[in-house]
Amino acid sequence: MDMEVPALRFRTIWISDVHLGTRGCSADALLDFLKFTECETLYLVGDIIDGWRLKKSWYWPQTHNDIVQKVLRKARKGTRVIYVCGNHDEALRQFVGLQFGPIPIVDEVIHETADGRRLLILHGDQFDGIVRYARWLAVLGDMAYDLSIVVNRWFNAIRRRLGLSYWSLSAWLKTRVKNAVSYVSSFEEAVAAAAMERGVEGVVCGHIHKAELRQIGSILYANDGDWVESCTALVEHADGRLEVLDWADRRQLNAWTLTAPEPVTIPS
Repeated sequence: MDMEVPALRFRTIWISDVHLGTRGCSADALLDFLKFTECETLYLVGDIIDGWRLKKSWYWPQTHNDIVQKVLRKARKGTRVIYVCGNHDEALRQFVGLQFGPIPIVDEVIHETADGRRLLILHGDQFDGIVRYARWLAVLGDMAYDLSIVVNRWFNAIRRRLGLSYWSLSAWLKTRVKNAVSYVSSFEEAVAAAAMERGVEGVVCGHIHKAELRQIGSILYANDGDWVESCTALVEHADGRLEVLDWADRRQLNAWTLTAPEPVTIPS
């Protein structure tokens, strides 16, 4: 792959659900993204480090350390980096209000776009009843998701030998299983309702690993996706316009390791 390309410059970038510390993390793709993008403000919208998985077994290859170093280097060179806590890195919530070097730790924050819209930034697990009230079920679901990633990897190895394109098992399950579809819809509506109560114009979150950018009533709902399968980010252009950036499509990376929804842009 030709690496001599100019960096893409944005006013703001949001990424979440990287899950450093797991084998499912698409670390190489994220390193590529961080290398070829620049921004004034970078929001890390939760689940950047997977504390749940690291408690069970330690997995931390050099590429995961490289991501941490790359983000810290950006912060030292002038990028405003803000870490929003999620449920997989919930241990950091005890440090809310403090700073990790130049990076403040927050539970939520308000962002104002270039065109004056105020966006509530949070991970989103606060609106997940399973995570809040049935943690054992959330852990079980997390194990099932990990299993689907492993099965998906082997399944696509066979598809590749047959000359077939990449196919995502977990994405298929999310769109086909009635309860999963209902869960995603309910989650999005709950987050949008919270944003409306706060008196803001929109909300940016992660958590459900489903990139989205759409209006829910008067609220702009944005989900930046994840860096396990979809490898998507939310970006703000200089004029305040928001876009879901499909990094696999933009960089034409290997489709056997990356898949993402079609990029969607909502004008300001």
